Amino acid sequence: MRFPLEQPVRARLVTPGYPELPIRLTLRYDALAPFAVHVDFPACVSADENGVTWAFARSLLEEGLETAAGIGDVRIRPCERARTVIEFHGAHGMAAVRFGTASLRRFLQRSYAVVEPGREDLGPELDHGLMSLLDGV
Repeated sequence: MRFPLEQPVRARLVTPGYPELPIRLTLRYDALAPFAVHVDFPACVSADENGVTWAFARSLLEEGLETAAGIGDVRIRPCERARTVIEFHGAHGMAAVRFGTASLRRFLQRSYAVVEPGREDLGPELDHGLMSLLDGV
Protein backbone atom coordinates (compact mmCIF):
# COMPACT_ATOMS: atom_id res chain seq x y z
CA MET A 1 0.00 0.00 0.00
CA ARG A 2 1.30 3.43 -0.93
CA PHE A 3 0.71 6.39 1.29
CA PRO A 4 -0.22 9.80 -0.08
CA LEU A 5 2.73 12.07 -0.79
CA GLU A 6 2.66 15.40 1.05
CA GLN A 7 5.24 18.15 0.70
CA PRO A 8 5.01 21.44 2.60
CA VAL A 9 6.27 24.31 0.48
CA ARG A 10 6.93 27.99 0.97
CA ALA A 11 5.42 30.32 -1.59
CA ARG A 12 4.33 33.91 -2.01
CA LEU A 13 0.77 35.07 -2.61
CA VAL A 14 0.96 37.82 -5.23
CA THR A 15 -1.79 40.43 -4.93
CA PRO A 16 -1.88 43.60 -7.08
CA GLY A 17 -1.55 46.73 -4.97
CA TYR A 18 -0.35 44.90 -1.85
CA PRO A 19 2.95 43.48 -0.69
CA GLU A 20 3.47 39.81 -1.46
CA LEU A 21 2.37 37.57 1.39
CA PRO A 22 4.58 34.61 2.34
CA ILE A 23 2.48 31.48 2.81
CA ARG A 24 3.05 27.81 3.51
CA LEU A 25 1.09 25.46 1.30
CA THR A 26 0.99 21.70 1.09
CA LEU A 27 1.42 19.87 -2.21
CA ARG A 28 -0.25 16.45 -2.24
CA TYR A 29 -0.32 13.45 -4.55
CA ASP A 30 -2.18 10.17 -4.03
CA ALA A 31 -1.97 6.97 -6.07
CA LEU A 32 -5.74 6.60 -5.63
CA ALA A 33 -6.20 9.72 -7.82
CA PRO A 34 -3.17 9.22 -10.05
CA PHE A 35 -3.81 11.97 -12.59
CA ALA A 36 -4.22 14.82 -10.07
CA VAL A 37 -2.08 16.91 -7.79
CA HIS A 38 -3.52 18.97 -4.95
CA VAL A 39 -2.52 22.28 -3.43
CA ASP A 40 -3.82 22.90 0.09
CA PHE A 41 -4.13 26.53 1.16
CA PRO A 42 -4.21 27.36 4.89
CA ALA A 43 -7.25 28.96 6.49
CA CYS A 44 -5.41 32.25 7.03
CA VAL A 45 -5.50 33.09 3.30
CA SER A 46 -9.05 32.01 2.44
CA ALA A 47 -12.00 34.40 2.35
CA ASP A 48 -14.13 32.29 4.70
CA GLU A 49 -11.25 31.29 7.00
CA ASN A 50 -11.48 27.65 5.97
CA GLY A 51 -8.65 25.92 4.20
CA VAL A 52 -9.02 25.54 0.45
CA THR A 53 -7.78 22.73 -1.78
CA TRP A 54 -7.26 23.00 -5.52
CA ALA A 55 -6.80 19.91 -7.68
CA PHE A 56 -5.47 19.84 -11.23
CA ALA A 57 -3.74 17.50 -13.65
CA ARG A 58 -0.24 16.34 -12.80
CA SER A 59 0.56 16.71 -16.51
CA LEU A 60 -0.42 20.40 -16.30
CA LEU A 61 2.15 20.94 -13.56
CA GLU A 62 4.78 19.17 -15.64
CA GLU A 63 4.00 21.27 -18.73
CA GLY A 64 3.75 24.53 -16.77
CA LEU A 65 7.26 24.16 -15.41
CA GLU A 66 8.57 24.51 -18.98
CA THR A 67 6.09 26.83 -20.73
CA ALA A 68 2.81 28.64 -20.09
CA ALA A 69 0.07 26.03 -19.71
CA GLY A 70 -3.61 25.85 -18.82
CA ILE A 71 -6.68 27.64 -20.13
CA GLY A 72 -9.16 26.96 -17.35
CA ASP A 73 -9.26 27.45 -13.61
CA VAL A 74 -5.55 26.69 -13.14
CA ARG A 75 -2.81 28.27 -15.23
CA ILE A 76 0.91 27.73 -14.74
CA ARG A 77 3.88 29.58 -16.19
CA PRO A 78 7.59 29.92 -15.62
CA CYS A 79 8.58 33.29 -14.14
CA GLU A 80 12.18 34.44 -14.07
CA ARG A 81 14.84 31.72 -13.91
CA ALA A 82 13.93 29.95 -10.70
CA ARG A 83 10.26 30.76 -10.13
CA THR A 84 6.94 29.40 -11.32
CA VAL A 85 3.59 31.16 -10.98
CA ILE A 86 0.36 29.21 -10.58
CA GLU A 87 -2.87 31.16 -11.03
CA PHE A 88 -6.05 29.82 -9.44
CA HIS A 89 -9.20 31.30 -11.06
CA GLY A 90 -12.45 30.96 -9.12
CA ALA A 91 -15.89 32.49 -8.84
CA HIS A 92 -14.64 35.17 -6.45
CA GLY A 93 -11.51 36.16 -8.32
CA MET A 94 -7.99 34.97 -8.98
CA ALA A 95 -5.07 34.12 -6.72
CA ALA A 96 -1.53 34.08 -8.10
CA VAL A 97 1.06 32.15 -6.14
CA ARG A 98 4.78 32.26 -6.88
CA PHE A 99 6.71 29.08 -6.07
CA GLY A 100 10.35 28.17 -6.25
CA THR A 101 10.58 26.01 -9.35
CA ALA A 102 12.96 23.59 -7.60
CA SER A 103 10.29 22.80 -4.97
CA LEU A 104 7.70 22.03 -7.63
CA ARG A 105 10.15 19.88 -9.61
CA ARG A 106 11.11 17.95 -6.47
CA PHE A 107 7.43 17.30 -5.71
CA LEU A 108 6.77 16.19 -9.29
CA GLN A 109 9.75 13.80 -9.22
CA ARG A 110 8.57 12.39 -5.88
CA SER A 111 5.08 11.84 -7.39
CA TYR A 112 6.71 9.83 -10.19
CA ALA A 113 8.15 7.53 -7.53
CA VAL A 114 4.58 6.89 -6.30
CA VAL A 115 3.09 6.37 -9.80
CA GLU A 116 5.26 6.54 -12.90
CA PRO A 117 3.97 8.70 -15.76
CA GLY A 118 2.05 6.51 -18.19
CA ARG A 119 1.34 3.91 -15.48
CA GLU A 120 -1.65 5.69 -13.99
CA ASP A 121 -4.54 3.30 -13.51
CA LEU A 122 -7.99 4.04 -12.18
CA GLY A 123 -8.66 0.33 -11.85
CA PRO A 124 -12.02 -0.99 -10.72
CA GLU A 125 -13.25 2.48 -9.69
CA LEU A 126 -13.33 3.54 -13.34
CA ASP A 127 -15.11 0.35 -14.44
CA HIS A 128 -17.68 0.73 -11.68
CA GLY A 129 -18.24 4.39 -12.53
CA LEU A 130 -18.71 3.66 -16.22
CA MET A 131 -21.10 0.82 -15.50
CA SER A 132 -23.16 3.09 -13.24
CA LEU A 133 -23.15 5.86 -15.81
CA LEU A 134 -24.13 3.63 -18.72
CA ASP A 135 -26.55 1.58 -16.61
CA GLY A 136 -26.42 -1.49 -18.82
CA VAL A 137 -26.50 0.36 -22.16
